[in-house]
Amino acid sequence: MGFNEFLSSIFGNKSTRDMKEIKPWVEKIKAAYPEVEKLDNDALRAKTEELKKYIRESATAERAKVEELKASIESLELEDREEVFAQIDKIEKEILEKYEKALDEVLPVAFSIVKATAKRFAENEEIVVTATEFDRQLAATKDFVRIEGDKAIYQNHWIAGGNDTVWNMVHYDVQLFGGVVLHKGKIAEMATGEGKTLVATLPVFLNALTGNGVHVVTVNDYLAKRDSEWMGPLYMFHGLSVDCIDRHQPNSDARRQAYLADITFGTNNEFGFDYLRDNMAISPKDLVQRQHNYAIVDEVDSVLIDDARTPLIISGPVPKGDDQLFEQLRPLVERLVEAQKILATKYLSEAKKLIATGDKKDMEEGFLALYRSHKALPKNKALIKFLSEQGIKAGMLKTEEIYMEQNNKRMHEVTDPLYFVIDEKLNSVDLTDKGVDLITGNSEDPTLFVLPDIAGQLSELENVPNLTNEEKLQKKDELLTNYAIKSERVHTINQLLKAYTMFEKDDEYVVIDGQVKIVDEQTGRIMEGRRYSDGLHQAIEAKERVKVEAATQTFATITLQNYFRMYHKLSGMTGTAETEAGELWDIYKLDVVVIPTNRPIARKDMNDRVYKTKREKYKAVIEEIEQLVQAGRPVLVGTTSVEISEMLSKMLTMRKIEHNVLNAKLHQKEAEIVAKAGLSCAVTIATNMAGRGTDIKLSPEVKAAGGLAIIGTERHESRRVDRQLRGRAGRQGDPGSSVFFVSLEDDLMRLFSSDRIASVMDRLGFQEGEMIEHKMISNSIERAQKKVEENNFGIRKRLLEYDDVMNKQRTVVYTKRRHALMGERIGMDIVNMIWDRCANAIENNDYEGCQMELLQTLAMETPFTEEEFRNEKKEKLADKTFNIAMENFKRKTERLAQIANPVIKQVYENQGHMYENILIPITDGKRMYNISCNLKAAYESESKEVVKSFEKSILLHVIDEAWKENLRELDELKHSVQNASYEQKDPLLIYKLESVTLFDAMVNKINNQTVSILMRGQIPVQEAPDEPSARRVEVLQAAPEQRQDMSKYRENKQDLNDPNQQAAANQDTREQQKREPIRAEKTVGRNDPCPCGSGKKYKNCHGRNL
Repeated sequence: MGFNEFLSSIFGNKSTRDMKEIKPWVEKIKAAYPEVEKLDNDALRAKTEELKKYIRESATAERAKVEELKASIESLELEDREEVFAQIDKIEKEILEKYEKALDEVLPVAFSIVKATAKRFAENEEIVVTATEFDRQLAATKDFVRIEGDKAIYQNHWIAGGNDTVWNMVHYDVQLFGGVVLHKGKIAEMATGEGKTLVATLPVFLNALTGNGVHVVTVNDYLAKRDSEWMGPLYMFHGLSVDCIDRHQPNSDARRQAYLADITFGTNNEFGFDYLRDNMAISPKDLVQRQHNYAIVDEVDSVLIDDARTPLIISGPVPKGDDQLFEQLRPLVERLVEAQKILATKYLSEAKKLIATGDKKDMEEGFLALYRSHKALPKNKALIKFLSEQGIKAGMLKTEEIYMEQNNKRMHEVTDPLYFVIDEKLNSVDLTDKGVDLITGNSEDPTLFVLPDIAGQLSELENVPNLTNEEKLQKKDELLTNYAIKSERVHTINQLLKAYTMFEKDDEYVVIDGQVKIVDEQTGRIMEGRRYSDGLHQAIEAKERVKVEAATQTFATITLQNYFRMYHKLSGMTGTAETEAGELWDIYKLDVVVIPTNRPIARKDMNDRVYKTKREKYKAVIEEIEQLVQAGRPVLVGTTSVEISEMLSKMLTMRKIEHNVLNAKLHQKEAEIVAKAGLSCAVTIATNMAGRGTDIKLSPEVKAAGGLAIIGTERHESRRVDRQLRGRAGRQGDPGSSVFFVSLEDDLMRLFSSDRIASVMDRLGFQEGEMIEHKMISNSIERAQKKVEENNFGIRKRLLEYDDVMNKQRTVVYTKRRHALMGERIGMDIVNMIWDRCANAIENNDYEGCQMELLQTLAMETPFTEEEFRNEKKEKLADKTFNIAMENFKRKTERLAQIANPVIKQVYENQGHMYENILIPITDGKRMYNISCNLKAAYESESKEVVKSFEKSILLHVIDEAWKENLRELDELKHSVQNASYEQKDPLLIYKLESVTLFDAMVNKINNQTVSILMRGQIPVQEAPDEPSARRVEVLQAAPEQRQDMSKYRENKQDLNDPNQQAAANQDTREQQKREPIRAEKTVGRNDPCPCGSGKKYKNCHGRNL
């Protein structure tokens, strides 16, 4: 017994502790179930209503208190409202806590209701209940409900994903365990075939009883639609509304209704994009989402880890967006890459000759040449093959150590003869002086591709004598412009170099219909609409000679990671999260609980088989497939790229072995190929896309022959992907086996692990074609994977830090914007802005500056003398100024309302039936604003609504313009700070410091502009010539409130340069049922009797508003 096993035997491990915590809950459910099962159908539904009522009543006092506080706000002074709003926020949090407590109390009964309902649907073709109004509404649109008299009849089959599906599932203990874990806000890791979709029904039903909404998040729209149709009737039977956002157009009333449903299904992208669209809305009618309450994420590791740092971006056209340098600079980069290839080949052949002599000095020179060849083109196939020979890799690594000593002191000796240097581990390419000379050529400016030392130049400029301030400013502008132009040129060259040397067609991306499409390295699927960021995608487009897309400007952006952290409670389910448990806890505070399987896993996982070269490895793979096919077993071969899957296919064709290929180029045939993958002797070659969510069912003959055989042709750098592939075999206790074939030339081995294994193989005298297979070797490979995972986590955490800077700013801006849009807390924000301007004017200026700023921004005289300014405390002066400014502001707003009120009264009383909204002109002396206002609301509030509409309109306009500008500046900053690494500075630190400065400037700009306009705002009044006392205000009818036009914006999900940041599945390959003709939902003729049983025609009943 090892030390860890000894400790586990005394203290128990995490898994046993988790089960110990969940078991009492499962026992409570089992105890409550017999009572619930005895209830008839109507009583079962009544029990649900009883639970809803109990949960709502658990916070009745708190809700009443919130209503009371909200009602008291209008009667309070503006300055006193902040305290009340803080109180409301506090009580709303308490309400959520009370609900959570009540949900725990009713959990055993609620889970029993779902279990009993599922059982009744599985055992009965029809369930008869007393019809409610909700049943009648369902009967009008759904096939599985019909009304007969006062009875509603639910059938146990309905259309899901285009197929007629008969309900045949019931909840076992495994599902109850999973349900409790999900309700507690944790991640349930469940093996393939254990019914994750069914598990989700338990916490979804329970949490939907609060009426606050539950979001079920899937990785693609097919799954979202299918699961909402498949599980929906279970919820609808109990009066819970279900919808799917992916069925409806963005920004539509139908999508808002989908969010108002008790249970809302949708894809991660659409939830994120809806949040961004809501924060670009110009009217409360545009908003679709409500508070983020509870989300269950399916395939949670894919969404919250692989996909989480990928920004969702809504972008629009940018001036001169087509003006890019990629096409122009491509020929130079092609010349550069060609020259480097010749150089790398020359160094490799030199190295081979010198190392073969055996002379010590020659060998040293040989290994230096080899190292140069490696630094020049590490992916060169001839180089990789030579490095796999005995002792070669070890010799090169010794040479590397020599030149890396003392902080890379001698590294320049290696890199000087090269044109550029590639570092695979850091995913970077750097031009050398020789490379710069080659692309500069005969140009007049030898520094064409050299970034100037801008700090040095600016400091020199400061010391130049006899320059006026204007001349200094002009020269400074010239220097900065020159730097910006060169910076873009160098950046373009670097991105083109990356495209040519580190990104390979049919591996990282494919070209289809003249478009570069990224292939997800986790799943092998094409990621539609995804683009690499930072100009890399345009560089690849230039390399492949397809249309280079124009640059765009970001209008709104968020990463999925920050979106999902907004939920009050978050949970998820997947087959593989254990390996990323640390990251899920660090970032989301989500604990991973491994749920035991219903039946023990019978799959045999064999040790990795390690070969020296790829050629030997693939030969062994083909031989293994031949043996398995002869034994009558189906084989699933997992590959990491399109290229490898096509090569293996050719090798199998030569051996006349029938097989199917599934990769990004052939993804349309996915369902058909997966359906056949479990047949006897079937061979399926698939990229990682056959990993996640593929349910391969086996016949009795196949089970008898030994089940499905999984062959991995390479270890992925993430253990999760390997586990997903392994998990395809051994579903629900089925037999099966899995084995990975590895060579020392594989990317993972080459970068992290092969030197130690190579030396072992060398010492043991392994010949070509022989393999090494041992538990120690498999463990060594797992350690290499852990290293990569840690490295990737480090990269992701760094990206998170960049994004956190923007997220903090986004939260502040969007909160201010929402206050302005809803109008409820707008007064509080304006009070804070006025205070900020008063304090800022006094603290950051001398007396004259203070006078000027108060006059410009607050339109007021300075309320203190110069002597008081020097001697009094700043806080006291700020208070005094603020009180006077607030009096002025209130007087202004009252005056606005007074002037507008008689006109509004007259229009409403005489023509109120004609107008809904009216336009009121307001000016700040510089420009005229036509403010749209609801006539009835203005009349009832004695024109206070006019003031609120003015404030709202100004704030929204100012915030949107400033935020858009700030996002553009942050984009530019993120791009330019990368150059700080040349000055031995941390780009992230510079980014954080600079972004704070930018944000402060933006907030100052928003506050200045808003206060300045509001303080000067007045309604232009025309004096009537014959009656000086009569005043005329021009009022026009306003057009109906416009929706935000999103058509001019483009939504995309930008991919990050680092290949480890790529995302979730775009297709689903779970168990496919027999394809039937797709059935449309039932349609009722306008003059037919309404299906709800009312006896009226459909057009006069449930079809009235359609």
